[in-house]
Amino acid sequence: MSVSRTTEGHSDDEALLAELGYKQELNRSWSGFSNFAISFSIISILAGCFTTFGQAWNNGGPIAISIGWPIISAFILVIGLCMSELVSAYPTSGGIYWWAAKLGGAKAGYYTGWLNLIGLLAVDASVAYGAATFFDLSFSTMSESWAAGYSLQRVFWMFLVVLVLTALVNIFGGHLLALLNNVSVWWHVIGAAAVILILVFLPDKHMSVADVFTMRVNNSGGLAGGDTEGFGFWFYVLPLGFLLTQYTITGYDASAHLSEETQGAADGAAKGIWRSIFYSAIGGWILLLSFLFAVQDPAAVTEGGGGVALIFNQALSSGWAGTVLLIASIGQFFCTTACMTSTSRMLFAFSRDGAVPGASRWARLNSRKVPANAVLVSSVVAAIITLPALVEVDINGAPVPVAFYAVVSVAVIGLYLAFAIPIYLRWKAGDSFKQGRWNLGSKWRWMAPLAVAEIAVVSVYFVLPFTPAANPLNDEFSWKFVNYAPILTGGTLVALWVGWHLSAKKWFTGPKTTIDLPEGMTGADEIALEHHGKTAHGGAEHDWKPGDPLK
Repeated sequence: MSVSRTTEGHSDDEALLAELGYKQELNRSWSGFSNFAISFSIISILAGCFTTFGQAWNNGGPIAISIGWPIISAFILVIGLCMSELVSAYPTSGGIYWWAAKLGGAKAGYYTGWLNLIGLLAVDASVAYGAATFFDLSFSTMSESWAAGYSLQRVFWMFLVVLVLTALVNIFGGHLLALLNNVSVWWHVIGAAAVILILVFLPDKHMSVADVFTMRVNNSGGLAGGDTEGFGFWFYVLPLGFLLTQYTITGYDASAHLSEETQGAADGAAKGIWRSIFYSAIGGWILLLSFLFAVQDPAAVTEGGGGVALIFNQALSSGWAGTVLLIASIGQFFCTTACMTSTSRMLFAFSRDGAVPGASRWARLNSRKVPANAVLVSSVVAAIITLPALVEVDINGAPVPVAFYAVVSVAVIGLYLAFAIPIYLRWKAGDSFKQGRWNLGSKWRWMAPLAVAEIAVVSVYFVLPFTPAANPLNDEFSWKFVNYAPILTGGTLVALWVGWHLSAKKWFTGPKTTIDLPEGMTGADEIALEHHGKTAHGGAEHDWKPGDPLK
């Protein structure tokens, strides 16, 4: 069979993508900076540092933030470096699950893909809900009448508006979407700097250095007996506070999911991952320290549930407090937009390989070459899994968004378990793994097992009860206190296990190719194509048959 394999005029990116089995369908219009920008926007120190600050304050206090943040950030950077090496070797929109399937087979890819998708959907939900909450706080700080009308229902309606607006931007934004992510980087940098300066210069006094780095708080509702010493505090309560760091610095897999739209992806997407983590870790720590130093009355912050709005209202006038909250809210809107982009690309890629019910619908591109249906279904699922946020919950007399923290936990567990699988498989592959343009050299030997171990530990912690009343064996047990992360994550894993053994293993064979391969080309020949290192060049026609060299 005579087959024309013309690559003249194609970029190296398209040639590498063809080696991996895909034709260029998405617009490759993103620069390396834009790729970094989307991960930096999703990490969003203006989102996680604000929305989950209370989780760390209530479970550990200042030490969970001032000391916990840099320690956990270092572990996350190791995870990110391992993923950077993987995306350089395999720069596809499938990203995480594609790596797992390539290194461990269809089953590994199936589980990884679903964990990644669940985590991304939970990120969409949590960030959008956080944005709605902070817009509401901003308006309430600036307007007494708005504050008087507060209700969980109002916040939920605002949450739905945020989802709709970000979906519209993703569907109709086109090139504007990449521009928005570039703007988002500078909004996060300048906005965070503005918040820090406001909190440094405007408060009448600041908390002491000793308190910032040594004060301990246990406002968990009775975990470890309410103590701030002993085994229970250090090994149960305090690690729950690390959810602040683990949740904030996540979503950087977006650089992988957008690699098919990035120029020079083998290098740019790899750098996009680790640089977004590194700069967010530094900027986030400085921002969080400014929060802590601005605390005027620690007891009042604890009594009020540990939210940052309490700190700002203590330290600043209502106008300045509202300004800080509004800066964060806009940053969170940018973050939600970027999250939706990442989720829709992952769903597009996973559906392209037939792994999702209704796959053909979610893999369809509109006239703008955007997976619009994937954007819409992502928004709907995000809204559904956040419905428990309509239930009001008080712990120690203070309102605590248990449902929000549960969705956050689902996001962290889903995403990081998905990260762990290909990192472990790459470690298992050893020297047989073909490294890409950007790689770790031999450092993968210790980085990969360290990354997997950290993920395993935090995944256990974030399915534990956040308060004694969430424990079914406790006399005060109530479902509204329950961290439903283990229910949602565990139930999904059981469903996936059943689905795999009853059905999926019969038809899911892993990533499919979308390029026109010559008749008779087998999977082994495709692998040979990959290891050859380049596709045919020169624009001439080639008569190809199995076993022929690929030039």
